[in-house]
Amino acid sequence: MSTVYHILKRKGHEVFSVGPEVSVYDGLEILVDKKIGCLMVTDGMNKYLGTFTERDYARKVVLKGRSSKETTVGEIMDPHPSVTEDSTIEECMEKMSAKGFRHLPVMDRKGNLIGVVSISDVVKFIIDEQKFLLEHMGDYISGTHH
Repeated sequence: MSTVYHILKRKGHEVFSVGPEVSVYDGLEILVDKKIGCLMVTDGMNKYLGTFTERDYARKVVLKGRSSKETTVGEIMDPHPSVTEDSTIEECMEKMSAKGFRHLPVMDRKGNLIGVVSISDVVKFIIDEQKFLLEHMGDYISGTHH
């Protein structure tokens, strides 16, 4: 059974995070600089507090007429449900589709943030897994399997 561990094994455990006191403007600069869609908000001890996304910015700053330099990511972050490395790909899809989340923080057994899984990661993993299975089925049917 495929799990979050398999996704992180391919993509790595890199997490971009900021503290809740960081301005939305500075958070946006990091998103643009790193070419990512979300930042994990942590307390400095690697404890997850919430997720800051471009979507949060659009909905909670721009549309409300707030200042991105005076608003902190902590004020507009959204706590997302988390997963562990043992969570299945199906569990990720269920959690993401339940509330339309595109990113899930990955926690270890002690509750420390150890990775992030995006909807793109999940879709890519499923596609790659299906390609692999189809190739092997084709080999088996044609008799070229080993």
